[in-house]
Amino acid sequence: MTNPKEFSLQEPQPRRLACSRCGTEFGCDPSGNCWCAEETAKLPMPVKREDCLCRECLRKAAATA
Repeated sequence: MTNPKEFSLQEPQPRRLACSRCGTEFGCDPSGNCWCAEETAKLPMPVKREDCLCRECLRKAAATA
C-alpha cells in the first residue's frame, strides 16, 4: 500500500509552446501564473488538434467569436 505522505502532487511546470495558428513561440505556465490569465478575452478550451494560442491569436479569435 502506498503511504499518502510519500505521494505528492507536483505543480504543472512552465512549458514552451508554438501557437497552433501562427507558430509563434511563447511560454505557458499552467500553475496559474500564465499570461493568458490576465487577458480579458476568454475562449473555451482549445478545440481538437489545437493547443494554446499566442496572445495575438487569442485576441483575434476572441474578436471573431
